[in-house]
Amino acid sequence: MARIFLYDTTLRDGSQREDISLSVEDKLTLAKRLADFGVHYIEGGWPGSNPKDADFFLRAGRMNLGNARLAAFGSTRHKGVRCEADSNLKALLDAGTPTLTLVGKSWDYHVSHVLNATLEENLDMIRESIGYLRAQGREVIFDAEHFYDGFEANPEYALATLKAAAEGGADWLVLCETNGGKLPWQVEEMTREAMRRVPGNYGVHCHNDSGCGVANSISAVRGGCTMVQGTINGYGERVGNADLVTILPNLQLKMGLDVVPADKLRELTLLSRFVAEVANLKHDDHHPYTGHSAFAHKGGIHVAAILKAADTYQHLDPALIGNEMRSVISELSGRGNILFQAQRLGIDLDQEEAKKVLAQIKHLEHEGFTFEAADASVELLLHRLRPGYARPFELVDYFVITERRHGRGLLSEATVKVKVGEDMKFTAAEGNGPVNALATALQESLVGLYPVLRTVRLTDYKVRILNSATGTAASTRVLIDFQSGSEGWTTVGAGTNIIDASWRALSDSMEYALLRLGDEGAGGA
Repeated sequence: MARIFLYDTTLRDGSQREDISLSVEDKLTLAKRLADFGVHYIEGGWPGSNPKDADFFLRAGRMNLGNARLAAFGSTRHKGVRCEADSNLKALLDAGTPTLTLVGKSWDYHVSHVLNATLEENLDMIRESIGYLRAQGREVIFDAEHFYDGFEANPEYALATLKAAAEGGADWLVLCETNGGKLPWQVEEMTREAMRRVPGNYGVHCHNDSGCGVANSISAVRGGCTMVQGTINGYGERVGNADLVTILPNLQLKMGLDVVPADKLRELTLLSRFVAEVANLKHDDHHPYTGHSAFAHKGGIHVAAILKAADTYQHLDPALIGNEMRSVISELSGRGNILFQAQRLGIDLDQEEAKKVLAQIKHLEHEGFTFEAADASVELLLHRLRPGYARPFELVDYFVITERRHGRGLLSEATVKVKVGEDMKFTAAEGNGPVNALATALQESLVGLYPVLRTVRLTDYKVRILNSATGTAASTRVLIDFQSGSEGWTTVGAGTNIIDASWRALSDSMEYALLRLGDEGAGGA
């Protein structure tokens, strides 16, 4: 089985995405997680470009990254400057990493218009810079920037840059598809020709501007590359880099190549979501392999089939990459969706009960509810069918006011009366809006009896007007997200009154929290 090396550049190329700004602590955290996962090379940044990257390399040098090799990134020496006097090469060496990645121009157009150098000067800069760093005992990776565009424009010169790098002693020759505009068969053909003409260890570095970053990387591997550079979740400048999260399982599970141990591959979904969290981005629910919806089935016919054989509508077992199969409940569902969901929750449901739940869901969705993003509301519908299931509390009434008071501005106040067993709880609370006040009052009325609710917090509140043509009489859908520790859930409410719709979602969230987290016994401290 062929061995493929992963080279992650999330900490440099990934951080060039517009809405990402990683602190030094963020980069250290990600480097450790990538190393633990089994990434072979971790590019930390450009030490000569900013103080943050210099500080990162200083601190990363003290970390135990196991078998992962930390790489510092920089460019060839400046035109007309000796290697020994070049500030960029000095910063690379001072970073103290075992691997140095050197980018050089391989497109004659860039040499003349960007470097303002002669073609021969550029070859000297590549050859001498690599030779100088190799003489210091470092592994050197040569990133041939714009290689595929350069090869198309002037193949002999693009190959000459690879030869210069090889003559300097480069350990790896990486072909960069920098502008992201080539198509897979072009990449494969050019890669094969480069390897035929200039022997060496080859890698590939692709961008995703034409949507082909993953396909181009795989094509380069088919062409002979044994190193793949990319970022987690495809983060990167413009529309992003080649996505290692998608490339990895394709190489290992589809092509049978040796990349990481199978037990590490099962951590891929966690890694993908962890990096999104550190980058302060919402993880893409529709991300291939690791998205929340990657193995979600909505159509009733699909779910009926996967209940008999999961591979009828799945390209692989999601457990191999740490994800899971889900059934989405909506008006498009069949009884199979309901039975699948009940089975997953350990609820014994027969066909007639499933039919009853399905009819209720379709009726509610006709009124404006949506259950695709509100799994907690669906789960409650199923649990309420269980023999002996008793709701942990019952709403008696609520009252909400919003007014503007002199000196205090807008003020919202809510009172709720709930019944728990034989106890009646009457609670009032203020909030920065009517829904916040209602949520606070409901939670405060229950925490004395159900202490676990102290850990629950509202994290998001979304409202959608369903039929705006009716103006203020329009139906409203409310989705509310709650969280307790690492557990998160969403409930839904709908109606012509936004407060009542919100109450439905709020009360369902509290009931679900008690169901999911355990109520610690009514009457607890």
